[in-house]
Amino acid sequence: MPDLLETRAVSRERLSLARRPRRPGHPGRRPRGRSPGLVGLAYAAPAALVVGLFFLLPLGLVVWMSLNKWPLLAPPAFNAPGNYTRVADNALVADAVVFTLKYTAVVTVLLFAISFGLALLVQNRRRGAGLFRGAFFLPAAVGWATATLLFFGLLSDQIGPLNDILTTVGLIDEPVSWTAGDPSVAFGSTVTLVIWRWAGFNMLILLTGLQAIPTELYEAARVDGATAWQAFRRITLPLMRPTIALVLCLMITGSMLGFEQFYILTRGGPGNSTTSVVMVIVREAFVRFDLGSAAAMSVLILLALVLLNGLQLAFIRKRNP
Repeated sequence: MPDLLETRAVSRERLSLARRPRRPGHPGRRPRGRSPGLVGLAYAAPAALVVGLFFLLPLGLVVWMSLNKWPLLAPPAFNAPGNYTRVADNALVADAVVFTLKYTAVVTVLLFAISFGLALLVQNRRRGAGLFRGAFFLPAAVGWATATLLFFGLLSDQIGPLNDILTTVGLIDEPVSWTAGDPSVAFGSTVTLVIWRWAGFNMLILLTGLQAIPTELYEAARVDGATAWQAFRRITLPLMRPTIALVLCLMITGSMLGFEQFYILTRGGPGNSTTSVVMVIVREAFVRFDLGSAAAMSVLILLALVLLNGLQLAFIRKRNP
């Protein structure tokens, strides 16, 4: 009988120890299965492989090419920093940089203002708002090269209908060369194409940010007697800063890397007045067959984009702690 009682006491003590919560760091048997770290690495491995193969490896190759004299049909020869010093001596590069900065400034201001205005216009749910959203976004569904070709056909002084329409209504007396005549007219045609193509896309991003703002904030501001402008300045703009930063980064990057609209619509003319930096890079690589010089220009424009976007994001974060 005493042995039975002693056995029961030992069993109860073991059961209580088993039910007692284990302290952190208490040595014990690890559960069977794979480590969470290995599982995370397995999930991230495909994306890391894609980034390494299609971004890091080509980037490293471009940097190496920029340090060599790399003809298209001859073996490369190391000449650093010759390719970078020759960029500063190229007069066409200087003109292209000035034009690209001017184009980026004009397009960014106009495109952002129009996109934000369209987003505010279709922000609230009312009759016809969905139709207008679809109509504004419809040009974004057209391919960039296709949209440029459409504008080229529309503005052509030989086959385009625009001159005939304007002549019929009496706005012009004779056909106008919209892409190869006056440099300012060619520049305006390019800006119009970019706004038509990208305004709806940026509107959609800004509309997403606007709809993420709680409506209770506007109702409270209305109760407190705030005007529409005060609500926009005190509520909409501060809460939209992350979205605005994203849109501005996309606009600046896209404008700095502009190529199709100039190559197809204006061919860089008239007189190289609409030649962008990327067009100069293409000429260096595939017209002059100097891949080293083209790679050096590519590295420089990459550094410029990183610097501009970094300063922009730092300014946004400083204003919105």
